Amino acid sequence: MTNSLKTVSPIDGSVYVERPYANTAEIDAALAAAKQVQATWRTTSVAERARLCLAAVDAFIARKDEIAKEITWQMGRPIRYAAGEVAGFEERARYMISAAEKALAPVQLPEKTGFTRYIKREPLGVVLIIAPWNFPYLTAVNAIIPALMAGNTVVLKHSAQTPLCAERLMEAFSAAGLPTGVFQYLHLSHDSTEKVIQSPVINYVAFTGSVPGGAMVERTAAGRFIGVGLELGGKDPAYVRADADLDHAVETAIDGAFFNSGQSCCGIERIYVHESLYDQFVEKAVALVKSYRLGRSDDPETTLGPVVKASAADFVRDQINEAVALGAMAHIDPSSFELDKAGTPYLAPQVLTNVTHQMRVMTEESFGPVVGIQKVSSDDEAIALMNDSDLGLTAAVFTRDIEAGVAVGEQLECGTFFINRCDYLDPALAWTGVKNSGRGCTLSTLGYESLTRPKSFHLKKPD
Repeated sequence: MTNSLKTVSPIDGSVYVERPYANTAEIDAALAAAKQVQATWRTTSVAERARLCLAAVDAFIARKDEIAKEITWQMGRPIRYAAGEVAGFEERARYMISAAEKALAPVQLPEKTGFTRYIKREPLGVVLIIAPWNFPYLTAVNAIIPALMAGNTVVLKHSAQTPLCAERLMEAFSAAGLPTGVFQYLHLSHDSTEKVIQSPVINYVAFTGSVPGGAMVERTAAGRFIGVGLELGGKDPAYVRADADLDHAVETAIDGAFFNSGQSCCGIERIYVHESLYDQFVEKAVALVKSYRLGRSDDPETTLGPVVKASAADFVRDQINEAVALGAMAHIDPSSFELDKAGTPYLAPQVLTNVTHQMRVMTEESFGPVVGIQKVSSDDEAIALMNDSDLGLTAAVFTRDIEAGVAVGEQLECGTFFINRCDYLDPALAWTGVKNSGRGCTLSTLGYESLTRPKSFHLKKPD
């Protein structure tokens, strides 16, 4: 087994970052430090925690241009969009900091003669956060800030594709004056990650990644009686009703499908369109996708960058080829995108019609620049197809009739329901999934519940 990680940039195949994996002594030292300092950190006031976390946010965004460039080179997002992740990080961090005082306040109970009763929310201890590469800061911040604000200490294990993200966060917290050991990162191999999960020092694991990865976390933590938060895959649907604003639906749903080259757990991967709008929707969607510019991520003119690695591109190509073999129609000629080439991360976007749920492209997470569009004749048909998945992260409906849209949303099996928008996390709303999209909750005041434990106080007053 190699003793170091190598981040190969999808832009040009070069090794952009190389770091040694943490050894046993370094891991043990980090866990010991996290456990020791947590005893002090948990007694720090919420106001002081907020001051330090806000200072870290300020230090982080002060380097936004540098950080955006690193995102581009590590995972391939076009440079014209990369700074948006820094802005999103700031929005979520500041919101969760502002929500902490209310979320962590003791639960006051009705007066009972002769007794004082209340419930406090206490930190769990040491939280291990395992973050992915596709939105490396936006996913990590969902757990890091509330974990720290709740009085936990944090050990971050970031993806080997985006190791600099862990280092930049460490630098921001250090610049803010966060006490040593409260926030740390470790570059870990898969084997070492499992050993850390099994460590008695770890009191909670927050994981964002694939369904198989989530299963690994659950298996590894089994028997330890600790909480596990899992934000896993998506095969998120959109439904365009007959009364939808067609141009808005096309622009929004297609952007939701192809932004970040489709590498978003809550991206739109399948679209159902009412038969009265279907032909127009497809025509406009194809024209929009054809206008994308596939290119190097460091080129400001690029609107569609490479996927993260060649194997990911080949996976999507296999889905597309299988669908076409089963009767789907591909509307985009890959040769019209000059950089598209098998064996590379550069993959032309694709729009498929004549699709069915017998095709993997409509049932298996693609995580790439492809979307299938299927014709439906009613709300009931759309609902049945949207729910025909073992994943349930988000779902979107495009309609001018909000009441009718909500009626559809009430029947959909998902964690977040949108009307006339998609592929967005509002930090004031709970972020959660159903079925194989995971369990647990981040963001909103509810996001603090899994990072704390209730402790009841039942006090009898002297006679």
